[in-house]
Amino acid sequence: MTTRTIRLAAVAVLVATATLCVAQYRGNRYRRQAETYRDGVPQWQNEPAFKKDVFTFVRIKYTSTGRYGRYGGWDKWAIDYRDADLNLSYRLQQLTSLKVDPEGLVLELTDPDLFEYPWIYIVEPGDMELSEEEVSCLRRYLLNGGFLMVDDFWGEREWMNFYEQIKRVFPDREPIDLEMDHPIFHCVFDLKLEKNQLQVPNFGTGEDSKFTGITWERYDARDVHFRAIFDDKNRMMVMICHNTDNGDGWEREGVYEYYFREFSEKKAYPLGINIVFYAMTH
Repeated sequence: MTTRTIRLAAVAVLVATATLCVAQYRGNRYRRQAETYRDGVPQWQNEPAFKKDVFTFVRIKYTSTGRYGRYGGWDKWAIDYRDADLNLSYRLQQLTSLKVDPEGLVLELTDPDLFEYPWIYIVEPGDMELSEEEVSCLRRYLLNGGFLMVDDFWGEREWMNFYEQIKRVFPDREPIDLEMDHPIFHCVFDLKLEKNQLQVPNFGTGEDSKFTGITWERYDARDVHFRAIFDDKNRMMVMICHNTDNGDGWEREGVYEYYFREFSEKKAYPLGINIVFYAMTH
C-alpha cells in the first residue's frame, strides 16, 4: 500500500488551470452496469508496463438493510454507478498528471485485491450494515495506508447509521469536523466557499434551486458536514461528505446545463479532485 501510494504521489502534479473549463460531451439520464458501457466518456490508454501504477476509482459494494436499503430498484452502493466513476476518472486524467484507469472497479471489502488500491469510495451509507469480516478488513485497509471517501447521505437518521458502522471499525476514534482552512479544500482547487456553499444536491433539486434557492434534500440536512478520521500519525484515513451529493455532480455531466455549471463544475469536480490528490500525497 505504501509503495503504491508513493508511486502515485510522484506523478500527481497540480492541475494547470484553477478553473474547470471543460466541454460537456454526454447526455445520458440512465444508469447501466455493463462493463463495456461508457456513454460517450472518452477512452484512453496507459503505458502497459505501468498498468498497475495508476489511480483506480474503486467503488465498494456493501449490504444495505431495512426498508430504505434500496433506491429506485438499485442497491444503494450502486447509486450513480457507472457514470460518476467514469466521469471523475476522465476529469482526473484530463486535468491532472495522474495516470488513471479508464474503467474503475467495484470490490467488496473482503476482496483480497482491496489492498492493491489506495483509494476507495462508499456512497449512500445511510443503511449500510457491515459484517464482522468487513469491519475487520476495512480497519486493516485503513490502518495500512488506505483512504476512504464517503459521500451522498443525508439527515440525522442516515448519519447515525453510518456513525454506528464506522465506530465498529474504529471504536476509539471519532470523526472530526474539518474547517474550511484545511489543506484538502485548497491543495489543487482553492475552494474559498463556505461549507454550505459547497452543498451539491441531486440534479432535480439542483435544477429547481434556480427558483427556490434550496440545495438540501431533507429538512434536517441543511448544513453540510465534512468530517475526517485520522490515524495515530495524524494521517487522514476517512473523508466523510455528509448532506451533499458529489456523486450526482460527477454523474450528471452534460445532462442539465444549470446543474453542471453551478454544481458539477464549481463544486463536485473540484472537491473530488482535491480529495483524490490529497489522499495520494499525504
